[in-house]
Amino acid sequence: MSLKAAFIFIAPEADPKKHHAVVETPVVTLTVVGVSTYDAAADVAKKLVDEGNVALELCGGFGIEGTAAVKAAVKGGAAVGVVRFENHPGLGFKSGDEIFQTAALSKAD
Repeated sequence: MSLKAAFIFIAPEADPKKHHAVVETPVVTLTVVGVSTYDAAADVAKKLVDEGNVALELCGGFGIEGTAAVKAAVKGGAAVGVVRFENHPGLGFKSGDEIFQTAALSKAD
């Protein structure tokens, strides 16, 4: 049985229904999914866990708050890791926290 893992990347206009792929090797099945908001990432993460993924890695566009939102969404159902760029070169050297706030955090302001 292979490890089921996923990589979630965040980018403007990324649509998880269109921007996804699966790579299968003899020992790892990796699902890659693009999202455009932290809320979408949380929803996708829950679905990935329901599909049996036990490890989720988030791209460097996720800030601390986005990572926390995904971790809270999966409620311990998968290990959550992250590639770290506090100031991501693909996001104009900004943190994802500055660009992709969750609706809950935006409402708190």
